[in-house]
Amino acid sequence: MVQHIHPDTPSQPGADLSQALADPAWILRLESPLVTRQEGPLAGLCFAVKDNIDVAKLETTAACPAFAFTAGAHAHVVQKLLDAGAALQGKTNLDQFACGLNGTRSPYGAVPNAFDAAYVSGGSSAGSAYVVATGQVDFSLGTDTAGSGRVPAGLNNIVGLKPSKGLLSARGVLPAAQSVDCVSIFARTVAVAAKVLAASMGYDPLDPYSRQLDLSQQSWGASFRFGVPDVLPFFDDAQAQAAFAEAVERLRALGGVPVPIDYTPLAQSAALLYESALVAERYAAIRPFFDAHEDQLIEPVRAIIGKGRQYSAADLFEAQTQLRAYGQQAAKMWHDIDVLLVPTAPTHYTITDMQADPVKLNRNLGAYTNFVNLLDYAAISVPSSIRPDGLPFGITLVGPCGSDWPLAELGQCYHHATGLSQGALGLALPDMQALGGAGQQGQTLPVAVVGAHLSGMPLNSQLTERGARLIQSTHTADCYRLYALSGTTPTKPGLRRVAGQGGAIAVEVWNMPLQQLGGFLALIPPPLGLGKLELADGSWVTGFICEGHALDDALDVTGHGGWRAYLASLKPTTTA
Repeated sequence: MVQHIHPDTPSQPGADLSQALADPAWILRLESPLVTRQEGPLAGLCFAVKDNIDVAKLETTAACPAFAFTAGAHAHVVQKLLDAGAALQGKTNLDQFACGLNGTRSPYGAVPNAFDAAYVSGGSSAGSAYVVATGQVDFSLGTDTAGSGRVPAGLNNIVGLKPSKGLLSARGVLPAAQSVDCVSIFARTVAVAAKVLAASMGYDPLDPYSRQLDLSQQSWGASFRFGVPDVLPFFDDAQAQAAFAEAVERLRALGGVPVPIDYTPLAQSAALLYESALVAERYAAIRPFFDAHEDQLIEPVRAIIGKGRQYSAADLFEAQTQLRAYGQQAAKMWHDIDVLLVPTAPTHYTITDMQADPVKLNRNLGAYTNFVNLLDYAAISVPSSIRPDGLPFGITLVGPCGSDWPLAELGQCYHHATGLSQGALGLALPDMQALGGAGQQGQTLPVAVVGAHLSGMPLNSQLTERGARLIQSTHTADCYRLYALSGTTPTKPGLRRVAGQGGAIAVEVWNMPLQQLGGFLALIPPPLGLGKLELADGSWVTGFICEGHALDDALDVTGHGGWRAYLASLKPTTTA
């Protein structure tokens, strides 16, 4: 039995009409989750899929009731998730035929923002983002042609992972523009999104656009170069502009060096998606239905797709050649940068404003997304801040095709450095997790340092030369005492856990590539070692500890609150 609200037929047997009407994020919700396997890497996790993705024996509507059909088989990616132990909860609302970036273009209702119902959720994967942000599922699938897997993530304080094209099979997914479509992943943490990616990716010879990709497993390390567009329109949104400036500084604090890049070829590429013959691919995706039932589409979806009929084959080749030229120009930036930083969306609109001016404002939301698939890049949108007006602001990290794992690793570091909570739930982020699709090359471990390994201290190079990256400056729980050890060069501290008699000690948390951990351990002399430290937020991380006997004749410096402050107290003061 399913809960399925149809705009033409108010209810189906067994449906909870009041719940569905109150939550336009769902088009079809199962009364009992679909589970085909009790074990696997995704066991215990539940998910939803955008309703342009097939689930066997359920309708696929693409938010167009007249188009609806019952799927004969699961989409390839849905089957892989079920085989991995995940439980399917249902199908979510979208901008009709995945045509839009705002979440209001559906006869099933406009999907509201998870933080303020007066604002758009972002689309076209609107429902998929909303049900993750509000905790109704652990993760969800969307699709991304022009930004539909990123914009809703940025506007709802969640993660939107847009894989390299062809990494996830699109067999059983209704195309929007098949040559540039991607199945995308929404989650509240990068770790969950990466786990879903690992379980669902893989070559599918029955998908004409599936590819066997050689994914990079190499982290960008403690020092990296990130591109920042030389022109940054925010459409008069000062809060978004300030939030992005804050994001640049946060990424700089993580070891990044900002590099201005020429945004012109990226913007020119983006414009081709709807303003050239490339839009004909959207018409081609549903041509038989559109030609027979054009009046069943809502505006402005009907006008956008119908525009594709006006172009000739020669027009299409001309547009493709122009795109290639822009791509060649844009490719030069990768000689100077490792990763590109852009706002996920430059502003945020109310539902009322969007419906009053649906084409222009929708185009604005895609200012930093449309070019990514056209130029064959990978991307991940991660939460960045909550604006003074209470709305989320997200950033997107963009990399070359195949950079999915380094993007996820940097995205996780960035997300945890924000101190934000998960989605709209108010729950603290869990500990960072090792990521990577194969082997340990892409995996990392957070390590807390308290003394000579801190930034700017004598032994910090032991971290940086191994590719470790600073992800957080924080304090221990208030149950530690800090000591200055005698007979150590350079002078080092020792940390002791003393329940009820300690203080909060300043520490830094660095993300260490696991393949470098053995070499790092070999450099740590007794009486120091690595163990587990409790941080101020109650989480536990690997960190420096000290054998108890070495503290007997050590100087207690807990009152300074940290090693850096203690060393500063030793410097002679000057008087005028």
